[in-house]
Amino acid sequence: MVFDFRLKVFYTVAQKLSFSKAANELFISQPAVTKHIYELESQLQTRLFNRNGSSISITPSGEILLRYAEQIFRLYAQLENELAQQTDVASGTFSLGASTTLAHYVLPRILALFKKAYPSTEVHFLHGNSEFIEQQVIAQKLDIAIVEGISHHPQISYEPYIKDEIVLVMRAGAKSLPKGEIKSDQLLSMPFILREQGSGTLDVINQALSKANLHLKDLQVQMHLDSTESIKQYLMHSDCAAFLSIHSITKELQQNQFSIIDIKGIDISRTFQFIQLHGQNPKLPDLFKRFCLNHYNIL
Repeated sequence: MVFDFRLKVFYTVAQKLSFSKAANELFISQPAVTKHIYELESQLQTRLFNRNGSSISITPSGEILLRYAEQIFRLYAQLENELAQQTDVASGTFSLGASTTLAHYVLPRILALFKKAYPSTEVHFLHGNSEFIEQQVIAQKLDIAIVEGISHHPQISYEPYIKDEIVLVMRAGAKSLPKGEIKSDQLLSMPFILREQGSGTLDVINQALSKANLHLKDLQVQMHLDSTESIKQYLMHSDCAAFLSIHSITKELQQNQFSIIDIKGIDISRTFQFIQLHGQNPKLPDLFKRFCLNHYNIL
């Protein structure tokens, strides 16, 4: 798509806050980056960056331009998609977001199959906890996303995808590993590793525990970690317990590294959900949504 290259240079510098890193990404020289920025500042008659020796920072004017540049590039992407879809619905670019569990354990296989089926498509992928991904959708930085939380924003439409079970696990062979099913009040005497605040998994766990008159604040939490993988590694070297998605521990269960502990009267499950802004239903994200539903049949 044709656009003013200087705007692309500015946007890249603003993202990297480095002229040299922008030059590397754009495959041009650093003096060329500097020249484009000076020309843009001259045209707009305002300074876009503060130069502080070897570091730079964006000015208030630069922040304004950055906000509009993001909107401009988003419109360019939409234009490319609509033009491409006049001849081929399976061509074009869209942005996809996913919360952590989905990004690591569910979507990679789906994305590989989708790319194989539709090689002319390009997917810009972003992951983070559910709260972060929802905010990116609201800010119109993502066309579609899949999250694991239980929150509901009025700006967002939610559509069920697949079911997931969250289970209580410990390292196989841990000294404190209980035998058989435990009662809910036994959770209060166990050491835990939990996800960080804002995690969709944490929201679901808290809601399930509250039905048994328990709360996360009642648990003996050793640490909060910001990813499932870090929690799994911690469990490997401790006698702590953790609540994890069954999707995330398939390999460890097969290799007898983890054991699942059943809790009497507590069932923790959730539904992963597609999310989009209300009123937005572009063809390419909709195609991806249908593809996901057709290639993951655990509903």
